[in-house]
Amino acid sequence: MMRPTIAFSVLMLLMACKPADDVKAGERPTSYGLGHTPTAAEIAAIDIDANPSGVGLPTGSGTAATGAVVYAQKCAACHGPKGEGIERSPKLVGREPAAGAVFAADFKQPKTIGNYWPYATTLYDYIHRTMPLSSPNSLTPDETYGLVAFLLTENGIIPPGTTIDAKSLPAVKMPAQKQFVPDNRTGGATFK
Repeated sequence: MMRPTIAFSVLMLLMACKPADDVKAGERPTSYGLGHTPTAAEIAAIDIDANPSGVGLPTGSGTAATGAVVYAQKCAACHGPKGEGIERSPKLVGREPAAGAVFAADFKQPKTIGNYWPYATTLYDYIHRTMPLSSPNSLTPDETYGLVAFLLTENGIIPPGTTIDAKSLPAVKMPAQKQFVPDNRTGGATFK
């Protein structure tokens, strides 16, 4: 079977991206004939992020007890039964080192939810969008809230039995939050 060359592939891409035939020489085309304006439903389907203040968190709730079940089914194979990490999958549970943020001086220190993660809301966001690795974005909001509650409980950040939802999660203060500083750079409307 013959494989197309890079030059052929580039040529085909350029032909697909050529401006409409009715564009006069020297004018900018308004369209290259690719894509479409997304619908509100298409945008909503990919607009799933949550920021540190909790904007973007969905409705739902979970506890450490419900999260423990989900963790055992969907997380323990990679992260270990107690969040200790396995091979390439990171350790999730642990508050060491007790000396605080020493990560700049000792790169070998494991960064866990209990000793490094700055915001509980972004923990939800990360888990919801990227886990489990074999099928990212497959967890329901209730499953994700339960996992977050389980991991926060295991790290000693919230007491067992705490219900985590869109209202309570932004109020959780992470132990390492004070180690992070706000990005106060300026340089234009879209620079951050």
